[in-house]
Amino acid sequence: MSLLTDLLNLDLSDKTEKIIAEYIWIGGSGMDLRSKGRTLPSPVSDPSKLPKWKYNGSSTGQAPEEDSKVILYPQAIFKDPFRKRNNILVMCDAYTPVGEPIPTNKRCDAARIFSDPVVKKEVPWYGIEQEYTLLQKDVNWPLGWPLRGFPGPGPQLFTDDNQGPYYCGTGADKAFGRDIVDAHYNACLYAGISISGVSGEVLPGRWKFQVGPAVGISASDEIWVARYILERITEIAGVVVSFDPKPNKGDWKGAGASAHCNYSVLRKSVLSSTKSMRENGGYQVITDAVEKLRHRHNEHIAAYGETADIYTIFNWGVENRGASIKVGSDTEHDGKGFFEDRRPPSNMDPYVVTRMIAETTIF
Repeated sequence: MSLLTDLLNLDLSDKTEKIIAEYIWIGGSGMDLRSKGRTLPSPVSDPSKLPKWKYNGSSTGQAPEEDSKVILYPQAIFKDPFRKRNNILVMCDAYTPVGEPIPTNKRCDAARIFSDPVVKKEVPWYGIEQEYTLLQKDVNWPLGWPLRGFPGPGPQLFTDDNQGPYYCGTGADKAFGRDIVDAHYNACLYAGISISGVSGEVLPGRWKFQVGPAVGISASDEIWVARYILERITEIAGVVVSFDPKPNKGDWKGAGASAHCNYSVLRKSVLSSTKSMRENGGYQVITDAVEKLRHRHNEHIAAYGETADIYTIFNWGVENRGASIKVGSDTEHDGKGFFEDRRPPSNMDPYVVTRMIAETTIF
């Protein structure tokens, strides 16, 4: 193992200018992340300078065997926290050989919206909270839970507002997997992801990280690469990460119940918005946007995927955590700021969610 570690940490900087680019893409399920590495002759910082690359789409559920060639288009570059030095992670989307986006390529539509001059003028900021659950390998049971049992004092004692000592908890009997969480935090900062915070959630083994504020499509690129980095770290640790809203049965609040999408001005850790919402008079722009969201509520729910039953009927309110859309009290007081879309589940596709919010509220 010592030799293996030495080989993994070889310093090649004085031996070659070549680097390794790890191409990352989203597989056929819409949540499975795939990647493969290739050698490049020298460091690259512009994704448009990277070569396109093919893969076998029939092996990822994205193409038939008789026509399996799929092409990766490099779209965003991040520093590689695993190989370090000048090596890079590359977020890609996927196209047919004739240049058409494959059906599972949700980034293409998002890029079209965010490159529209009307949207670009509004400089949409996003902050996204990503919740997830760490599971014991092989048994798929949350980290810190007794096998096939529940952590004390038992789920029946907890309500939506009080689920015991685990939320932001400390101690060996309350926080499970903190080394993974902190490793992920550091790795995201190294990669250049705008990760702005982490915390323990109400379920043992459940954690949350926040990305943003980031402009336009970059917020979604960063969430996907942050998910990839977390998958790689849990792979090393021998733990499974689940982004599923309900990875375990019982009366506990779902692990990763939501991926709240904050859309407005930077305030506290991860708040974001359009330019008009951040300026004087922005509160009226926000309330107008909320009404637009009300009219397209069913379309958003259908596109977001699985979400809580409380969001089947649209509502909004100031500091109302149970509402579809929550507006902060600071935003109401200042007359400008942000709103928070609380409908997306933790396994949402951020390309779809951020695109739809921009589409509905700006156009």
